[in-house]
Amino acid sequence: MSETVEISLEFTPNPNSLKYVVNRVLLESGAASFSSIESATPSPLAVKLLNLPGLVGVMLGRNFITITKSDASDWDKIHQASSDLIKAHLENNETVLEKTHSNAPANHSSATGEIETKIKEILDAEIRPAVAMDGGDITFDKYEDGTVYLFLQGSCSGCPSSTMTLKMGIESRLKEMIPEIREVVAI
Repeated sequence: MSETVEISLEFTPNPNSLKYVVNRVLLESGAASFSSIESATPSPLAVKLLNLPGLVGVMLGRNFITITKSDASDWDKIHQASSDLIKAHLENNETVLEKTHSNAPANHSSATGEIETKIKEILDAEIRPAVAMDGGDITFDKYEDGTVYLFLQGSCSGCPSSTMTLKMGIESRLKEMIPEIREVVAI
């Protein structure tokens, strides 16, 4: 066993997501998000968490884990089991994410023009760190005809305030910096 794992619970803007901050570096950079046991196979920790009744999502960040429950599930039943599972997994120095799994920001666009480069720079420098504070992540998919397409993960996915964050925060900032942008949408 290694040194004691300390976990602090943080609430997120999404009532169906909780963020557990740990005193460990889980990922050197980026985030990894899983919504099924099958997709979580690169992360033994995510597989264990998704096996808990009522959990439908796990996102791993640099020093945090965001879990998302189904609407019908009860936090009173899920929270203690999740917290205990995370603590035991980390104290036993078990693998969090296989080294072969790429958790780099998603970039599905083959275009790497000037506008795409600026979008990615603003996302990485300003927006992703702010969103990570709420237990989420936002990654770039593509830019097409004045529209930016983004993936919302962790607590951002399905959050009631994500539309406001997307339109009032992210879209406003990107339009301010890049006049060619007309709209930002989540996919």
